Amino acid sequence: MLIRDGNRGLETFMLRRNPKSEFVPGQFVFPGGALDINDEASKELELISDGLDDIEASKRLDLESGGLAYWVAAIRECFEEAGALLAEIDGGQLALADRAVRERFQRHREAVYSGELTIAAMCRVEGLSLNLDALRYVSHWITPIGPPKRFDTRFFVARSPEGQRPAHDGGETVESCWIAPKEAMELHQAGKFEMILPTVANLEPLVDMGSVDEVMNWADELSDIPEILPAIVVASDGSPSVVLPGEAGYEEALSQPPPDGSTP
Repeated sequence: MLIRDGNRGLETFMLRRNPKSEFVPGQFVFPGGALDINDEASKELELISDGLDDIEASKRLDLESGGLAYWVAAIRECFEEAGALLAEIDGGQLALADRAVRERFQRHREAVYSGELTIAAMCRVEGLSLNLDALRYVSHWITPIGPPKRFDTRFFVARSPEGQRPAHDGGETVESCWIAPKEAMELHQAGKFEMILPTVANLEPLVDMGSVDEVMNWADELSDIPEILPAIVVASDGSPSVVLPGEAGYEEALSQPPPDGSTP
């Protein structure tokens, strides 16, 4: 979740996925995606990362090892999907205000997305270090049993870097906007801003917050972040619905998952 202090208060950057996509077509989402094998070369990545090593990153995610890859993937996917790069150069935040620099990094963005260039190689070429300190880990969601494709997803929040202008890529995502969390929720409830459950659930805590500093302070105080595994209930007419941990019928629904392919 990239956030900024806008003219109307707190805003978050959101992307609309291509309606032709196989996964959540047409939905508004945060920048994100899957771990890449290049995200997992922790020893190499520690050399171009600032703020965390694999031991500390893994501890924060309650993993034995490999945690650094999640932070790196979050930064890489944010760069690929939104064009925003959480990185530092010469001890200061990377800015892309200069047109020539912006165009050069757009080429880097395309090369990283296509796999022609790794983010580690880009950092070496440009003299960058990934700013892992900019990220705060806020939630952990797992796709319910039933859908053919399942994901184990970590959500982070970060202040949008100054001097950069996030934008959709025109392929995987076809639209983008800065929007107040409250407005996004109201439009969603009116059926005008489609979002899946984890996106909605991660926006909810931000609705009553007024600034980036408030969000980051809230995130700093989070501890023991639970793993959230929703369950799908299929009604007698065949229509599915989602039940969250702690809600009535959750344990029963979890013990009797629907057939593969059932989605809410």
